[in-house]
Parts: sequence; C-alpha cells; structure tokens
Amino acid sequence: MNRLLRLFLIAVVLPLGACAHLSEAQRQQAATYARDAQSTVVECPPGCALASPLRDLGDVAYAKSRADAARHEVILLDRGTDSLLARVHLIRSAKKTIDLQTFHFELDDSGTLMLDELMAAARRGVKVRLLLDQLGGLADPDLQARLASFHRNFELRVYNPVFKKAKVAPLEFAAGIVFKFRDINQRMHNKEMVIDGRVAIIGGRNVQDKYYDWESDYNYRDRDLLVAGPVCIGMIANFEAFWTDHRAYPTAGLADVARVLIAHKGPPPAEEAPRSPRVEAMRLAAEDSTAVFARLSPFLLEVGRVDFFGDLPNKHDAAFQSRNDASKALLDIIGGTRQELLLQTPYLVLSRPARRLFREIHKRPDPPQILVSTNSLAATDAFPVYAMSHKYKRLYLRELGFVIHEYKPFPLSAPIDPATTGALNATPQALPPRKVDYDRHDGPVPLKRAGVRIGLHAKSMVIDERIGVVGSHNFDPRSSKLNTESMVVVHDAAFAEALAASIRNDMAPENAWLIAKREELPLVAQLNYNLGKLSEKLPIFDLWPLPYATSYELQPGCQPLPEGDPNFYKCYKGVGDFPEVNMSLKSVYTRILTAFGAGLVPIL
Repeated sequence: MNRLLRLFLIAVVLPLGACAHLSEAQRQQAATYARDAQSTVVECPPGCALASPLRDLGDVAYAKSRADAARHEVILLDRGTDSLLARVHLIRSAKKTIDLQTFHFELDDSGTLMLDELMAAARRGVKVRLLLDQLGGLADPDLQARLASFHRNFELRVYNPVFKKAKVAPLEFAAGIVFKFRDINQRMHNKEMVIDGRVAIIGGRNVQDKYYDWESDYNYRDRDLLVAGPVCIGMIANFEAFWTDHRAYPTAGLADVARVLIAHKGPPPAEEAPRSPRVEAMRLAAEDSTAVFARLSPFLLEVGRVDFFGDLPNKHDAAFQSRNDASKALLDIIGGTRQELLLQTPYLVLSRPARRLFREIHKRPDPPQILVSTNSLAATDAFPVYAMSHKYKRLYLRELGFVIHEYKPFPLSAPIDPATTGALNATPQALPPRKVDYDRHDGPVPLKRAGVRIGLHAKSMVIDERIGVVGSHNFDPRSSKLNTESMVVVHDAAFAEALAASIRNDMAPENAWLIAKREELPLVAQLNYNLGKLSEKLPIFDLWPLPYATSYELQPGCQPLPEGDPNFYKCYKGVGDFPEVNMSLKSVYTRILTAFGAGLVPIL
C-alpha cells in the first residue's frame, strides 16, 4: 500500500478508536437511561392477536407431524407485494414471539411499515427481537436510541458493528477495509422471520422498498418461502445462536447510541412523520385475514420433509473459518443431481469448491443438464461482480457445461406489477430523485430506454424436480467464506415443480437472453478460442477483444433450441455482449476490470 495513504488512514483510525471508546460506567449509564425509559404497558389483553388461518398453518402442521414423519405447509412468495403482505399480516397474528433477522433494513415505506408493526406487536405483549447486520441496519444513532428505550417487549441488536458504532462514516469504512479487512467483510446475510416458533418466512428479501415492488425505478425480482411446521425449531435455535453471540450488540451499548442516550438522559425526541397512502392501504389489507388467505392459498402446498441449514456465527471465529454449514449442504445437494439442475443466482461467481464439483459433474458419462438463471449487465446492480462473471463465461459454458440465461432489465412476464411501483401513476416531478451514480463502479448502468428496471435477486435451486432450495446463499465465494447464510430444502416433487416453473419463466426468451458461443468464421475460430482462453487464465491481463460467448435473442416464429442444433444461428440473433446497455467506455471498463479484478473474486 502507498505509504502516504497508510499514514493518512492511521491518522484517521487512531482518533476513531478514541471516539468509539466508552468507559464501562458510561455504558452502564446509557443502558440505565434506556431501560428506565422503556414502557411496560401492555395495551391489550392476552389473545388479542389477529385471528389468522395463515398463522394457524403452523398449528396444523405440528398437529399432523409425528416424530418420524414431519409435515409442513409451504407457500412460495414470488411477488414482492405478497411477501410484504404476508410479513405484516403474520406480525399482527403473533401471540407470543417474533424473531426477525435481516441483512438490510431501510426506513423507507416498507421499512417504516414493518417497524411500526413490530412496535405495535411489542405494545400488545409480544416479545419482539430484531437482529440486524450493522452495515445495513437502521444506522441512525438517534433512531436506535429511541428503539432501545421503547418497550420492555422490544429488543434490538446489531451484528458485528464496525468500531462498535451504529453509523460508520466513509473514512471510517475505508480505514476498516485497510486495517480490519476480514472483520469488516464478515457479515450476517441471513434473512428470516419466525412467528411464535410455528411459521416462518425465509429467502432473499431484505426490508427495503425495492424488494417489495415499491420502487419507481429499480426493483428486485426476488423470492421467499413461507414455511409452517417443525422446521421452525431449527430456525429458532439458529437465531438464538446469533442473538447470544458476542458479536450481537444491544444497541444501547454502541458508542454513538450511548452518547445520544447520555446527552438526552434517555431517548431523543422524535417527529412523527406521515405515512404514505400505500402504507395505509397495506395496513388495511393485512387486517383482512380472509382476504389475505384467499390471496396466498392458491400457492399453498402440504409437504413432508423440510430441512433448515444455517451457518452459525462461529463461522466468523478464526478457529472455525471452515465452518460453512450452508455452503457444504448446498454442495452435497448439487452433487446428488442426476438429470437436471436449475440454479438461480444474481451473481454468477463460483467458489473454487463449486468449480471443482461442477467439473466432476460435467465429466460424468451422462452428465445432468445445468440451467443457470442470472443477471445481465443491464439488469444487475453489482457492476464489478458482473465483470467477474463475464470473465469466466467460456469456462462456464465449455468446461462446466452450463446453459446460461441472463435476465433482461425489462422482462415481459416477471411476477412484478409495474403499477405497485408508483411509476405509472406519478408525474416526473413526483418521483423521488434517482439514487444511481453512473460515475461509480457499482450500481445499475445506464440503459438505452427508460422504464421500471428489474434486477434478479432470487437465490434458489431445483434438483431433478424433486428437491427445491430457497434461501439467502448466492452460491458465490462471499457466501461460502465471509457471510453467514441460511436456507431451507424442501423434499417434495410438487413443490420442486412449482419452483422450477418459476425459475423457467425467468429464463423464458421474453425475460432473458441466452448466452452462447459467438458465431465466427471457421478459419479463425480455433485461433480466437485459444487466444481467448490464454488471456482468461492470465492473472493480470484479460483484454482479448473477442470473448468466447455473447448474448442471443430468439427470433419471432422460432422455438427455443439448444446451442448445438444446426438451426441455432438461424433462430437466434446475436445482440452483443451487453444488450440494452447505453455505454461505450463502460464496456471497455468491464474488460479492464476483468483484467485486473481476478483477485477480487473471493470477496465479491
């Protein structure tokens, strides 16, 4: 590292360490102020929770289960608005406990709604525990001070806080990257909510408008699973391990939150902000149990065996760095594929163990088909990660046997209603300002046309249409080595078929481009292949201008064909390496990043 830069960061870090330090007396004083301010009033008698057939699915599943044969009820939550409705409704139906664990929690419309409902549940006597990863979780010291002081039934903790603070400034984050690289990269990526130990929602969605189809410009195509039954026992145990881990800090003990509590001798005052019309509409919808169940029950399936796999926080201990339970379970499940694997991930960057496994699978005498659904550059919000995926397309197609479908930014049949985003009914002046900075190296890139853009965020698998997997694991090195992850594995053919249909729809020609070998002149094809392969393997340079693969669009009147079909290039038209993307220098930058970014793969 440049010596002057290192000295500068040292100069930054030393005072930060002093600022973050609190004496034990100060911490105790802050905790006392918070506890003294907490309400103990329960606003309604026992049994006042909302009666809900959705919540009752847990009781039904437990009643049907035996020690040697568990039964579960599951609902695939493909639509963001359905997932938000289910969350709010289940919070209202909780009778005893709510445990919510998430990586990101934004105080926008959906986050405000969720936080309001969690606080209302605490006031009616439900024990609410909210566990957030510090880098993405309500990082406002004043807000956290108010939540720490709110109610005896409400507890908030943050996982692995950088510099033991709620909010990290940009220079602090940069210093953390330099001096605490592994610590700052060890994040809690789990996303699950468990109600009364009976019903849970688990999957890829955080708490932010873009996960629930409520953003006007960019939304995620994501997926959750509502699961009711005995599998919730393992989820509760996993949550408890995080909640009691030394990295999970009660928010009153964080330096900046404690200073707020000490300065005000309790929580700071708060201004009550008005709630948007769609928040109020969702509140009303969540109150109607009959309508909620009618809306979600068409996707209800009764299944038998459901397994939960979750990394434990000791994955982040030096002595347990190989403790990646969820990743090992995934590799075991994938290794059992015989006919077909459907793999959906927003970030197609494989860990070394995953590459080894897929090579072994591809070398079998009769290898299974591996169909991959992932983001295009036009759809992704992670520019550098896509660059890594772009670098290895030849390897994925030729050496691992993948058939890759890259998601379009404006899919025609995605399970997202543009009307819910607010973009269709809003005037340009009414829309919030765009938060995308196209000069940054991450975030969505500019496109050739306007619209409500969709980016893939779902993490799911289907094995031989007999096993379905839904969770938070991106199947990438970060998920394997740095983040903690969780998932459920459903051993049921009907569920696997439903999940497969959902993923196949995302790979349909109207929703995705097919990635296939570039059509080339026969005399130079082998030379181009060899030079491209050599360039790909170099640790620094990968600037070969004619990559092995490109994007294809199915032509009208044609049916989908495999790449090796003699009529493939008659029915598929090449649309370039980065279709829909409105950039020239950015495409060059992608190639430069693939040249110098190979070392970034383990952290992306």
